[in-house]
Amino acid sequence: MKVLPINEQRLDVPSPRHCLQCPVEDWLGFLGHRWNALLLWHLQDGARRHSELAALLPGVSPKVLSERLQGLEARGLLERFLITGFPRGVGYGLTSFGKALVPVLNQLEVWSRHFDHPVA
Repeated sequence: MKVLPINEQRLDVPSPRHCLQCPVEDWLGFLGHRWNALLLWHLQDGARRHSELAALLPGVSPKVLSERLQGLEARGLLERFLITGFPRGVGYGLTSFGKALVPVLNQLEVWSRHFDHPVA
């Protein structure tokens, strides 16, 4: 199997790549970090405050939640904004890039329900 340099590959056709050049591996690794995909999933219905996200993810520490939100923001999947009303605070919402990923996550959830089986 011949692996083409990235500049010779069509973007709309999957092609074999070395794992260090594979965007799928990069994104799966990022989304596979605990909480990242769940945060995106919980933001699909609209922006939320930090405290609201913490309540939706029992077990996540405030530090880890902040780190995950910063990582998602750095990747361009969500945006952070100030809430000037009462009470003041910070909110998070999906960018158009993040919204484009939500259907993929939803399909993964549907797929998992169809093919779910006990792990040995």
